[in-house]
Amino acid sequence: MKHEWRKHERALYLPKGVQELDVPTMTYLTLRGQGDPNTPTFSAQIQALYPVAYAIRMALKRGEVGDPYEYTVYPLEGVWTTTDGSRDATLNKAALAYTIMLRQPDQVTPGLFHWAVDQTRGKHPSPYLEQLQLTTYTAGPAVQATHVGSFDTEGETFAQMRAYLTAHGLTTVPTMGAYQHREIYLSDFRRVAPEKRKTTLRWRVRKEVL
Repeated sequence: MKHEWRKHERALYLPKGVQELDVPTMTYLTLRGQGDPNTPTFSAQIQALYPVAYAIRMALKRGEVGDPYEYTVYPLEGVWTTTDGSRDATLNKAALAYTIMLRQPDQVTPGLFHWAVDQTRGKHPSPYLEQLQLTTYTAGPAVQATHVGSFDTEGETFAQMRAYLTAHGLTTVPTMGAYQHREIYLSDFRRVAPEKRKTTLRWRVRKEVL
């Protein structure tokens, strides 16, 4: 049976309202960058991720590593912080630092990852292929909500999430710099109009120490 994240992992990716959850350890293709994402550089980095992900998917589907396994490629994600502390209404996009990522099934090994990069290098050459990493990441307790609309209006959903944190005695746990959040792009922002985009926003959290 084909594993489809929209059907089988709805609680992880498609929250209703503001949701508290425990995010398990997962493996990702990752690529780090810095600066305004509204640039050709950011697009080129994304384009380096997908061919590798699809090479891995086809290898697993054909059973080249263990039993055949078919799945839908996971959505693009980004972990964001700023180098100058700006955020929300004062956000300086030029100071953004990010890691973009695509989740991988548990069957993906370092060997399969390096094979897929080599395959991609010949078919879709990119200078960013050499910067790709296979990374295991544990988020743990988190709060998330789905934002509908432009990235520039995400502050509205973050405000709802902050209200939830206050009501439940929680605080955020940054992992990069002083301000960090994860975005999961449920819509292809290269093709979907800003007002119709769906993005799941997530913070790592812990109980506030009084």
